Order: sequence, then structure tokens, then C-alpha cells
Amino acid sequence: MKRNLYAVVMAGGKGTRFWPLSTAQRPKQMLKLLSAKTLLRETVDRVAPIFGRRNTLIVTVDEHHRAVRADLPMLPKENFLIEPQGNNTAPCIGLAAVELLARNPDAIMAVLPADHWVSDPRRFSRTLQAAVKLAGKRDALITLGIRPAYPETGYGYILKGKKAGSVNGTAVYGVEGFAEKPPVTKALKLMRRGALWNSGIFIWRVSTILASLGQYAPAVASGLERIQKVARGRGLATLPRKDLTVIRREYRKMPSLSIDYAVLEKAGSEGRVLTVEADFGWSDVGNWDALHRMLPKDADGNAGVGRWLAFRSSRCLAYSNKRLIALLGMENAVVVDTPDALLVADMRRSQEVKDLLEELARKGYGNYVVK
Repeated sequence: MKRNLYAVVMAGGKGTRFWPLSTAQRPKQMLKLLSAKTLLRETVDRVAPIFGRRNTLIVTVDEHHRAVRADLPMLPKENFLIEPQGNNTAPCIGLAAVELLARNPDAIMAVLPADHWVSDPRRFSRTLQAAVKLAGKRDALITLGIRPAYPETGYGYILKGKKAGSVNGTAVYGVEGFAEKPPVTKALKLMRRGALWNSGIFIWRVSTILASLGQYAPAVASGLERIQKVARGRGLATLPRKDLTVIRREYRKMPSLSIDYAVLEKAGSEGRVLTVEADFGWSDVGNWDALHRMLPKDADGNAGVGRWLAFRSSRCLAYSNKRLIALLGMENAVVVDTPDALLVADMRRSQEVKDLLEELARKGYGNYVVK
């Protein structure tokens, strides 16, 4: 069965929420936030033992392709698929599914974001292997749902239905629906109902996801069908330039849709989605506040990377590439020092960094975002 198993790592994200450390040219997945490896390399190293290097594919965009290849020299060059443009997760996953269908019609694919963190890789591996085994038995769309540790407002939630069995001792549930980034009061209610964080990790047969896109997202599926006709059963990474030109044109016509909105929310209402309940120390490391949660802290809840000192301060985060950061009498502060820019923010408003970048662009400082 292992020869039919493939991992698809989505590595096309932009640098926004970790500005000024991340930029459009150096997105979050290329940062070394929690170890000596990039988040991308950490992700690939977690899945390669399960799927093998030859069956681990990376989907990225052209402007990141060279850096991604350099970070993953162990993967075959034909395993790097380049999106003609960032187009959200439904077209991205569909493009990878077309590639895998050409390689192996019986393929089962696990789809993972490149920029998440897992603190317990062994438990992660056991859970993912259980989900893969389930996909081999059931013609279903499978998600990994994380037991929430706190009422996070930046995550989507999976509403569990009835228990649908277990795989290797791991509980499996039907999915009644999804809730997107609720306010804290609703997040607390969801937790009490047993809802799970939506990890954005999916497992299914290639044939199942392509059929589901055809049913629920025909505008995406029709573009994929035209790409399949051009490819004629050949791998997308090896096509001649004239064929790639046609593929780029078709891809750009597709609507920008998330796989959750395009497929899972609709399929879930029809009982076609399952979730494997998991707990392996997962985080999407979505902003500076999330990074603060994960770093070791002093007695006053301060954390940092690089050279820093927090004096009579509490629950602060300091991130320095070079210079010393000294905090005095601060609470809930984020201070990030880079050669290009300095960020000073309220930790509780770190979700608004994306809005800050839009304001920088409006005020003529866009070059500090795209460097």
C-alpha cells in the first residue's frame, strides 16, 4: 500500500503576519521560528518517513521556487510543482491531484500546510498513518481535528457528529459542519460542545477529491480537466514550455477558493466528511501571539529570541536578529527588530499585522513589505 501513498505540502504562502521578519519574498514557511530548520523543512522531515522522499511533493509559487528547492535538496526536482499564481487551496490541491493521478491512479494523498508546527512528531506520525489507513478503506474526505487547548479565535472549528469507529485506537467521527474563526464567547461554546480545531491537514484518495471538486466546485474542476487534457497523462513538472503556457492560462481562470469552502462544507452537510481526533501539540503559528505561547518563558511570562532583557515587564515577546532589546515596564508588548524595520505592537492585537501592511502600502512604505 505504501507505494500508493503521497504527501503534498502546500508552500505558497505569503509573508504577512510575521512582518517585519517575514516578507513577500521570505514567507513564514521559510522562517526558522522554533528550531534551526525552516518550518517547511520541519514539515517535510515529519512526513518523509511515512511517505518516502520520492512520494513527497511540494506545491509552491514561482517567486519562492528557488528558495524552496534550496531548502529541500533531498527531494527529486520533478516533485516541485509551481502554481502559475497563488489561487487559494482548492486549485492548489486540485493541481497536485492531477499530477498524482498521472503518476498513480490509486494514489492516496495527505495534504499539509508547510508552515505549521508539531511538538510531538511521534504522535503526529501515528495519527497521520491511522488517517491514511482509513482513507484506504473509506471513500471519504478525511480531516485531522485537534482537541483545542484554549478558545482560539483565529482558527476554524470542526463540529463533530457521531462516532464512526476508530483506526489503530484513534477515534473517528462524522462531521456535522464547520465554524470559521469565531469570537471568544462562541469559541468557548464550541469547546464545550467538543468541537475540534481545523488543522488544515486532509487525507483522501486522489480520485475522491477530483470527483468532489467536480461535484461541488465545477469552475475549478473544469479548469483541471482542461489541464489534464493538455498533460495527457504526463507529469506537470516535465511538460514542454508550450503546454505549460496553456496550463498557466487555465489555472489563472479558476476562482480563488479554499478547499473548506469549495468542498468540505458542502460535503460535510451530506455526511461525506470524517475527522480523526488528534492531539500532537499542533499550532499553525499564525502570529506573534501564537509564537509567544510556544516559546519558553521567564517567571513573568516574557519570551524572546536573540538578545533581549525584560525588566519589570510581563507577557512580552522580543525578537532580535542582532541588537539587544531591553523592555522596561511593558505589558503584552511585541518588539521585533530587523535590519529593515522595527515593529512595536500590542500582543493582543497581533492579528492586525496584516492590516498594518495594507496601511504601510497606502502611505508609500510598500517597499518594506516586499523586500
